[in-house]
Amino acid sequence: MVITGLESILNDFPAKLKGKRIGILCHAPSVTKDFGHISDKFYRMKVCKLAALFGPQHGIHGHTQDNMIEWQSQMHPVFDIPLYSLYGENRKPTPEMLNGIDVFLIDLQDVGARLYTYIWTVKLCMEACTEAGIPVWLLDRPNPISRLPLDGPVLKQEYFTFVGGASIPLCHRMTIGEMALWIKEKYFRSCDLNVVRMKNWRRSSLFSDTGLPWILPSPNIPTVQTALVYPGTVLIEALNLSEGRGTTIPFELFGAPFIDSEKLKKNLDGRHIEGCAFRIHDFIPTFHKFCGEICNGLQIHITDIDRFKPVGTALELFDAIIETTQPDALKFKLPPYEYEYNLMPFDILSGDSGMRKSLISRNDIRIEKERWVNEIGEFRKEFEQIAIYSE
Repeated sequence: MVITGLESILNDFPAKLKGKRIGILCHAPSVTKDFGHISDKFYRMKVCKLAALFGPQHGIHGHTQDNMIEWQSQMHPVFDIPLYSLYGENRKPTPEMLNGIDVFLIDLQDVGARLYTYIWTVKLCMEACTEAGIPVWLLDRPNPISRLPLDGPVLKQEYFTFVGGASIPLCHRMTIGEMALWIKEKYFRSCDLNVVRMKNWRRSSLFSDTGLPWILPSPNIPTVQTALVYPGTVLIEALNLSEGRGTTIPFELFGAPFIDSEKLKKNLDGRHIEGCAFRIHDFIPTFHKFCGEICNGLQIHITDIDRFKPVGTALELFDAIIETTQPDALKFKLPPYEYEYNLMPFDILSGDSGMRKSLISRNDIRIEKERWVNEIGEFRKEFEQIAIYSE
């Protein structure tokens, strides 16, 4: 069984944390293997004091459903300590929030897609703690989709936003601890960062091999299967398609009223995309895009995880939709998106304007994929220098 960073420090509490006032950034999956939440564990400790809790997007227990639904800071109803929202009025801890804290502890479950906001909350916390001279301890957890290959564009600096703040691929294979080390190396070298490594975890393992419970990291990632397709189908958020929000299998289902499911499936089948299959499955979202309308759509099924490329598959999908619908039926949404009011939402999600412009210009998508291969090759060389887990 994999031993997470949380389990490690509970089994052998570090001397450097004893007697300290601890602030913890956590959320619903911040649990032990027997489902004990980190906040409860630290509240009951005698060797340190839980001074404050911080929560990322979706709240400390996953209560906010959609993007851009903020939540507000409050006093914890049981612990009588501050519970600070880092997805509302503030996304970076203020000096006042950090006042009275000796150590900033982080325990978040990432899903392996660069645009997932938790690591960028971590980046802002690292910046604030560096400025305040507060050490950061990050308790590492598995990347649940690290078995998948590196895939997608590498984020360009001019597209840095709250859904991406480092030049890494869309599907990156890094743990949240390794991403924090990357951020320290690139941006905050003076940050006192301590990553508590996992034990018994390998990058090529499946999440089912870890022995750990799957807790929804956000409301629309209900299963590991969802997480596996998410780095590709999440790009649908920036299109006039439904990504399946308002159904029980978001990001696995996709569609729109203007799609011809039969024609789209035939086109996709003819592309012989590796590692997956498409099945016609129409749906009626109960909320979000096309709420109450019939969406003609498909479900994506992974047939071979070792050959499946989520971002490359999504590019094929968008290309197929353009080929099988009326001209200009597929549209790219305009800003704002996730606190960004100027750049195109699709561009900040994908990493740059390359994929969008390739689709609009009707270029051969193999050229776009080849561009990613070259970028990923350069990223891989750098990542090998900070990687802390073996294949």
